[in-house]
Amino acid sequence: MGGTADLLLGETTRPRPEQLWPQAEEERSGPAGGGASPEPPWELVETLRERLMRSAPDLFESARRDEEGRRELTRWVETRLLAEHGLRQASERRRLAEAITDELADYGPLAPLMRDPTVNDVLVNGPKAVFVERLGQLERTTVRFRDAAHLETLIHRIVAPLGRRIDRSQPFVDARLPDGSRVNAVIAPLALGGPYLTIRKFSREPLTPARLVELGTWSEAVSRWLAVAVRSRCNLLVSGGTGSGKTTTLNALASFIPDGRERLITVEDDAELLLQQEHVVRLEARPANVEGRGEVTIRDLVRNALRMRPDRIIIGELRGAEAFDWLTALNTGHDGALSTLHANSSSDALERVANMVLMAGTDLPYGAILQQVGAGLDLVLHQARLGDGSRRVIEVSAVETGAGRPQIRPVWRWNHLTRHFDLQPGELPARLLEKAARAGERWPAGEPLERRAQVA
Repeated sequence: MGGTADLLLGETTRPRPEQLWPQAEEERSGPAGGGASPEPPWELVETLRERLMRSAPDLFESARRDEEGRRELTRWVETRLLAEHGLRQASERRRLAEAITDELADYGPLAPLMRDPTVNDVLVNGPKAVFVERLGQLERTTVRFRDAAHLETLIHRIVAPLGRRIDRSQPFVDARLPDGSRVNAVIAPLALGGPYLTIRKFSREPLTPARLVELGTWSEAVSRWLAVAVRSRCNLLVSGGTGSGKTTTLNALASFIPDGRERLITVEDDAELLLQQEHVVRLEARPANVEGRGEVTIRDLVRNALRMRPDRIIIGELRGAEAFDWLTALNTGHDGALSTLHANSSSDALERVANMVLMAGTDLPYGAILQQVGAGLDLVLHQARLGDGSRRVIEVSAVETGAGRPQIRPVWRWNHLTRHFDLQPGELPARLLEKAARAGERWPAGEPLERRAQVA
């Protein structure tokens, strides 16, 4: 009967336009809560996929690489919808072509969410429950998958190009997408409610210190104070819970480092830091391959970084035994270090560093390790995600050493009642004053008399 497309579809008659897109009228009216796309006809998607792989594989690959390739693929699909299936209404043809392109070369039903700049995280709890975090708040979307198999197919399509594997023998995977976003997936038998997929999106442009002032993460006065601390080569640790904004703050702190005058080496499990300085060396850990070989740990990279003539070593996150080598570097002249770690408070952060040092198998007494922590660290900046979804620095503390355990002395504190950053009374530790003097810096004058800085 009809044309080649009809034969490829296995149909005896050419499908009518309404058969290509058999959706309720309300679903055609536009994307709904959370960016739902029209559900494309799966037979047509698979037909076009086969034709692409057979006749235009370069177009398929370019669409997966960049936006221009994606637009070219969308035009290719639109042409076929008009020429071979008579879908003449331009707006519907365009929307259906976009949805088919999403299925062919993008994130399928999740593609609109991945393109939405207001979405921070995409959380898939099975094929019928897709949530996002937008502006700090969780929202349920109208996005759906056809079934669990459809979702699992997307998971395989995401992780396969990354050289990772997920199957029943290895039913979970953690990886980094080409744009820096982090992805975690869990499938059966571990996932009881269908496949689970978590994507933590990565901003291509880091938030500047001024932007953090606008968002209320810190105040202008706190920002100026921390700029002096970074330029004075203080060793600074950012602590906080999951999703509190530690890496964003670390990026902003690193922006205070003078450009062109220092060799910066970053070490990360998943490359997320976006330093804008000219002289930056970026190192990323590597997991073991499917045979269990080839792993390169953060500790391996920290040790190697120390042999690369660093002026500063910036570790994305302290997680384990690498804390031993990092702490050793801090106590042997490697000033200006920046890093993050998970902790419930500034004082807990010191204990966590000491506990991670023990993971290296050292036989040092715990008290001696704590003393080394106190001697190496200068400042701890603690951050939290508040009930309204905002991320905020709630305490900046100096680390003081004494005869016993190191002590935390708050310098700045967020006052939840007045919604101000309050400068705490007292003198700065002598070593902070000495570091600033050696760097030709001065702690901002007049700020101690202000006692507080209001967040805009």
